[in-house]
Amino acid sequence: MDTKGRLVAGSHNRNEFVLINADEVGRVTSVKELSGQICQICGDEIEITVDGEPFVACNECAFPICRPCYEYERREGNQACPQCKTRFKRIKGSPRVDGDEDEEGFDDLDNEFDLANYPRRDAHGVSEAVLSSRHNNASGFATPSEVDAATLNPEIPLLTYGQEDDGISADKHALIIPPFMNRAKRVHPMPFSDTASSVSLPPRPMDPKKDLAVYGYGTVAWKDRMEEWRRRQNDKLQMVKHQGDGSGSQNDGDIDDPDMPKMDEGRQPLSRKLPISSSKINPYRMVILIRMVILGLFFHYRILHPVNDAYALWLISVICEIWFAVSWIFDQFPKWFPIERETYLDRLSLRYEKEGKPSELAPVDVFVSTVDPMKEPPLITANTVLSILAVDYPVDKVACYVSDDGAAMLTFEALSETSEFARKWVPFCKKFNIEPRAPEWYFAEKVDYLKDKVHPSFVRERRAMKREYEEFKIRINGLVTMAQKVPEEGWTMQDGTPWPGNDVRDHPGMIQVFLGNNGVHDIEGNELPRLVYVSREKRPGFDHHKKAGAMNALIRVSAVISNAPYMLNVDCDHYINNSKALREAMCFMMDPTSGKKICYVQFPQRFDGIDRHDRYSNRNVVFFDINMKGLDGIQGPIYVGTGCVFRRQALYGYDAPIKKKPPGKTCNCLPKWLLCCCCLSRKKKAKGKSKEKSTKSKSKDMSIQIHALENIEEGIEGIDSEKSSLMPQIKFEKKFGQSPVFIASTLLEDGGVLPGATSASLLKEAIHVISCGYEDKTEWGKEVGWIYGSVTEDILTGFKMHCHGWRSVYCIPKRAAFKGSAPINLSDRLHQVLRWALGSVEILLSRHCPIWYGYGCGLKPLERFSYINSVVYPLTSVPLLAYCTLPAVCLLTGKFIVPEISNYASILFMLMFLSIAVTSILEIQWGSVGIDDLWRNEQFWVIGGVSAHLFALFQGLLKVLAGVNTNFTVTSKGGDDGEFSELYLFKWTTLLIPPLTLLIINIVGVIVGISDAISNGYESWGPLFGRLFFAIWVILHLYPFLKGMMGKQNSVPTILIVWSILLASIFSLLWVRINPFLARGGIVLEVCGLDCD
Repeated sequence: MDTKGRLVAGSHNRNEFVLINADEVGRVTSVKELSGQICQICGDEIEITVDGEPFVACNECAFPICRPCYEYERREGNQACPQCKTRFKRIKGSPRVDGDEDEEGFDDLDNEFDLANYPRRDAHGVSEAVLSSRHNNASGFATPSEVDAATLNPEIPLLTYGQEDDGISADKHALIIPPFMNRAKRVHPMPFSDTASSVSLPPRPMDPKKDLAVYGYGTVAWKDRMEEWRRRQNDKLQMVKHQGDGSGSQNDGDIDDPDMPKMDEGRQPLSRKLPISSSKINPYRMVILIRMVILGLFFHYRILHPVNDAYALWLISVICEIWFAVSWIFDQFPKWFPIERETYLDRLSLRYEKEGKPSELAPVDVFVSTVDPMKEPPLITANTVLSILAVDYPVDKVACYVSDDGAAMLTFEALSETSEFARKWVPFCKKFNIEPRAPEWYFAEKVDYLKDKVHPSFVRERRAMKREYEEFKIRINGLVTMAQKVPEEGWTMQDGTPWPGNDVRDHPGMIQVFLGNNGVHDIEGNELPRLVYVSREKRPGFDHHKKAGAMNALIRVSAVISNAPYMLNVDCDHYINNSKALREAMCFMMDPTSGKKICYVQFPQRFDGIDRHDRYSNRNVVFFDINMKGLDGIQGPIYVGTGCVFRRQALYGYDAPIKKKPPGKTCNCLPKWLLCCCCLSRKKKAKGKSKEKSTKSKSKDMSIQIHALENIEEGIEGIDSEKSSLMPQIKFEKKFGQSPVFIASTLLEDGGVLPGATSASLLKEAIHVISCGYEDKTEWGKEVGWIYGSVTEDILTGFKMHCHGWRSVYCIPKRAAFKGSAPINLSDRLHQVLRWALGSVEILLSRHCPIWYGYGCGLKPLERFSYINSVVYPLTSVPLLAYCTLPAVCLLTGKFIVPEISNYASILFMLMFLSIAVTSILEIQWGSVGIDDLWRNEQFWVIGGVSAHLFALFQGLLKVLAGVNTNFTVTSKGGDDGEFSELYLFKWTTLLIPPLTLLIINIVGVIVGISDAISNGYESWGPLFGRLFFAIWVILHLYPFLKGMMGKQNSVPTILIVWSILLASIFSLLWVRINPFLARGGIVLEVCGLDCD
């Protein structure tokens, strides 16, 4: 799409379409372009003649009609203007039709008939041949069945397999014309005419014992086909690494390309599963089963042995423990079948990238979403975009779409600077094959960049590129500084045009194509991937659905502009760390055996800038390296919001392709009466199920993938006409909206832009599909695209695709595919967890809750377990808060939740703790996770559970049930400079109150319990140990929270301060208890000698 570097803004509802120019050349060009007309019959743009004027079909009323429609109306229609009904006159260059003989004014014998491609012969025969070809072939060329035998040159040799047969006379040879590869190209420049005019040949006898080639039937055509097949085989064999001797089996190939050589590496699977070794996974499964048995015995003992003097505490503890057990089951069993995967990038190249031919890798559209450039720095977004533009993938197959949901001119200007810097950065990355390809992180790496770099110019070019990047950073930071002072009249463009997004809540849709298909190349003259800026229209009174709505707008815009069959979405702070990440995903998506059922490929999230100890479990290693591997062995990982490659058809709400089962086998050895009974029972079952199927047929009509549409299928290649009647146009409009271009793009399973579409028409359609009212009365956000109804739209979207029968894949490359930034201070981390938990509560209270939604579809039971666990975990905050309060209550009251422990009870408790420890150790072993990561995850589970999850639960209940939105603000109190300075930044928020309260009361309980034990003597130390262990368990889990609260104590470890306070309190109590200044026998009273009376 060529916009010549201009910003396109408009509103479909207001019938606005404006091209904002940055220079005078662009303005003049836009005026000429906007002055063009659109054909009122087919909708295409009217061509410009050689004189520079638009084509005019009717000289009376100048009704806008393009030349192809004009010639079609003259040849096949009523030969009159649709508006004024005046008969069309023949225009110079058009063929003559009936009725043109009486017209005078000019002679156009050169263009009246196309005689250049015809040898000289009878004029009448030429005219008949041309007319018949015009009527029978829309492209203007005759077909092989229209050969005029009377006009053939008799000097052409008649061949059979390239040689003449002596047994057949010269006048009896048969000439077979090879088939056309394209209707618009002729293999031999020979005149054709209708078969009715061909001279009939006398029949001749055939000897059935002779080969048909002797008689000349199919000889030349068959020879050409064989030679073409051999040529393709030789071309493919040149790309084979292992050229065998041809003795391999011929049954090992895939069915999609039977001409491919069978035993080469390019025919092997593009990926494979790597199951966890049985020596690791079998003991793990056995321990889980044993732990289930121990849980049953444990609850049997706990329920049958209540504590009568502390019944309330006992009851609360038992209820909490039962909930913890249920939550553990939902979390544990989806890890039953963990797997790993391995990809083969070399096989992908062998299969889809052949030497001397264009790459056959599938195109990919990359989505980057941003909102507020003040919270999401433009420099970070620019690095993400630069890493995408420099990815190791064919440049014509990559398109990057940046969604600016805040309509900020700062983001627009930053992207403009980024596109200029990309002309230098992209060729540098590809020339020296550097990693990562985000300049900020590449130049920040503390590695020896001279290692393994033997190119003499590398050092010089690297230093020059670093200087260029420093200047680029200065320009971006200058834009940020300037953007902090907004003018009263709003921002203006370079040509004085007001910025359309000055009002964030009321502005038109905006599209700007910075790179790609507009003549912009890098400094070495190579093409660059397409870079498109998109800001959807926003008007008051419309629900824009935040990030999910922005992503759906990007789906529609990309479908109109590039329509790649696959899409990658990343957050603005997640850059591509591995330039081959797209190839890794294509190893799964383009695999001919299993790729058709994959809806998305999810990559793990990895982060930069996190402290070495990962205090608040920002890396989330346990989830990404243990839980997600387990889900990959069932139906696939859940979608986590970024770093995910989607299949476009899956996001359109279609069902996964169903593998046809082979017909069942029957046995004839059974008695007839038994077969009759079986048949009767099957008929009854069929009648019972027929009603259910009829009720479900309506809902499934919209989810069946349709590859045709009667009103759109003309002129679109690859559309199956057999299914055109299954979904009429009205159903498409109800599902996808009223954009015929977008609807037509959904029918192209392999993607691609519609043929014949012009840049102007595509731009107007792109503005249409991002209008604020486009999704009204459609299935966007319900069944199509990102699903609305939750702030965590990622979980809901992945869940809907799994319910449609799709499966997902978890890909962990050796080099991390994507890296991002995470909030490392305590308050920001808690607010991030709060948003995730709030989204889970919204899903739990919606109709899409996995507890009751999606039965009878393609969702597997263990996958449902995982989704249930992902939405009910905020409920754990209530029993967790109560359970963490119990130790302090027990220490302060002297009660306990367990009666006197017998030998049997002590064995049960020991087995319970031992099974928990062994399960964790085995998970660490097969998940390749460190024990410190597991412990940090456990600690933050408690911290987030008693703070963010608790607030999310109440906020979700208020939002869903009462419609009340509550927000928790964060106020910065101070910070330090230096590395990880944000880690010690303290921001007060309401979320800090519950864990702080728990920490204080448990520390006070420990002090009070120890003081009571000292006061009551040695007999009370035994019962105290159980209470102390319980309280210290809570304090240790809240220790990272305490460390975050205290901040940086001038290089003094926080643990020393905590233990100093605790030990000081204990020794003070001991000092008071011992009191060495008092006599052993007590106080001696003596008479003072004064008379007090």
